Amino acid sequence: MSTERVVYKTLDDLNIKYDITKHPAIFTVEEANVIDELNKGFGCKNLFLKDRKGSKFFLVVLSQNKRANLKDLQKKLSSSPLSFASEEKLYYYLKLTKGSVTPFGILNDINHEVELVFDKDIVNKDCLGFHPNVNTATVWLSFKDLQRVIEKCGNHFHIIEI
Repeated sequence: MSTERVVYKTLDDLNIKYDITKHPAIFTVEEANVIDELNKGFGCKNLFLKDRKGSKFFLVVLSQNKRANLKDLQKKLSSSPLSFASEEKLYYYLKLTKGSVTPFGILNDINHEVELVFDKDIVNKDCLGFHPNVNTATVWLSFKDLQRVIEKCGNHFHIIEI
C-alpha cells in the first residue's frame, strides 16, 4: 500500500473527517500560496531537524508565516544545538522526500524515534493542511484530529510557542 493510501486508511480507521485537494507537485510554502484551492484552511510548514549528535530528531510544525529560531527551539526542547537533518535521514526515519515533509510521516516511524513539535498557534485550528506523504495533494483536518493520529502512532509531541 502506498504511503499516501496509508494516511487515508489511518484517517478512515479513526473515523476522522478530512478533505483532500489534489494539485501539481509543490515543494515550498511560496509555491502553495499561488494555488487558490490551497487557501481554504490554515497553511503550515514542516521542518525536519536533528540535534548536534544526530541522536534526536524533531518534526517542527508551525504557521507558514512564521520563522523558527533554532536557538530558541533548542532551549525550549532542552536539546543540544539544532540544525536541519539530511534528506537521507528524512527518508530513513519518515520515508519522506524533500518537499513532502508532513506530520503524517510518523505513520512510517515504526520505532517512534521522531518527536513532533507544534507551535501553540495552530493547536485550536479546525482546518490545517498537510501533505499525505506526497506533495501532489493536501489533506485538510483539525488539529484535534491530527493529535488523534499522533497518539495512535505513539510518538512523543510538544506544544510550545515558536
